[in-house]
Amino acid sequence: MDWLQQVYNAALWAAQPLLRSKLARRAVAEPLYGQAIPERFGHYIQPAEAERELVWVHAVSLGETRAAQVLIDALRKALPGMRLLITSGTATGRTQAAAYLQAGDVQVWQPWDTPDAVGRFLKHFQPRVGVLIETEVWPNLVLQCQAQGVPLALANARMSEKSTRQALRWQALMQPVFAALSAVWPQTEHDASRLLQLGVRSSMVLGNLKFDAQPDAQQCAQGQAWRQIQSRPVAMLASSREGEEAAWLAAWQAVSRSDPDVQWLIVPRHPQRVNEVEALLQAQGLHVSRRSQWSDAPEPSDVWLGDSLGEMALYYSLSDVALLGGSFGPWGGQNLIEAAACACPVIMGPHTYNFTQAAEMAEQAGAALRVHDMGEALKLGRHLLQDRAGQTVASKAAHQFAQAHQGAAQRTAQAVRDLIV
Repeated sequence: MDWLQQVYNAALWAAQPLLRSKLARRAVAEPLYGQAIPERFGHYIQPAEAERELVWVHAVSLGETRAAQVLIDALRKALPGMRLLITSGTATGRTQAAAYLQAGDVQVWQPWDTPDAVGRFLKHFQPRVGVLIETEVWPNLVLQCQAQGVPLALANARMSEKSTRQALRWQALMQPVFAALSAVWPQTEHDASRLLQLGVRSSMVLGNLKFDAQPDAQQCAQGQAWRQIQSRPVAMLASSREGEEAAWLAAWQAVSRSDPDVQWLIVPRHPQRVNEVEALLQAQGLHVSRRSQWSDAPEPSDVWLGDSLGEMALYYSLSDVALLGGSFGPWGGQNLIEAAACACPVIMGPHTYNFTQAAEMAEQAGAALRVHDMGEALKLGRHLLQDRAGQTVASKAAHQFAQAHQGAAQRTAQAVRDLIV
């Protein structure tokens, strides 16, 4: 074994008590983190002999899990009667993934990437094939799949310039790992080029699964109905990250406080931060109404606060324009395709490296606009909301953009089928 692999394995083994401590801390706010902890280390209550012929999909968190849904649906059509094994790394991802399960399917936590935990996972479930979603390339997971003859693909693969630079610092460790993948299906040609730098032997660009995700029709209808009865246009700060709400508040006080003609909606990316965001807003004298407090319609308030999970389609359909969370700080932006599918135009900050090509294409299509900071975003948002004809054009452009790039799910499902039949 290469010495760097030995160091990696020793570090992961030594970090197990820290992982347990972290899970215990997170379980205080999100109890799911305290459940089924032995699964993290490759110990399962399911009888091993019952868990055969599984198609394994790994989606670490909420965004990847939502992207995985359309692939899972396509896989069920391409492989009739398939049984799904789905693994997750976060509580929100696991909660979302539970909604995809059918009779005979299995859901467990992602195994901690030590040789023992991964070995127990593979021995227990013996998947026919594994599909990692987007960026989840773990050394032991990949190398042991190769050693045990489990075809393992990286689907909807993306690799930003920043992530490429970081991976190249550990090239001696990561290059054999990327080379050991059975197949790699990048979202874009840019992703494919970067993945080749990291050691991928070959790749086939199949597009972005997120374009195939259809927003919940009932949520869209409810959001649109609520938007129609509002006396003011609605602007949303969507999937905001820590610090972005404070930046929005400072910009709002400087730009828009004297302008009551916009109804603001803030939806934090992580539900456990809702209380913190509410306290921040209330400390400035703002009246806040939570989504969970609404009955037949949103309650009048200075700011609406989205505190529900899995209702982004409702929030985007309720909004005339959205400021893209994660793009006003160094987080790489959130999924703008979801907004476009709901015909909601987007204003993006400078940081969209998680969705570089999608962001560029959205700009070219008129579905998104780029700004330098939060203050500029509020000014542009107010201008767009005052130009109702312009907002309508942007809304149509967003919807057309989302519709124009579909098909990745079917192509990827066929590629998975080709690995095992």
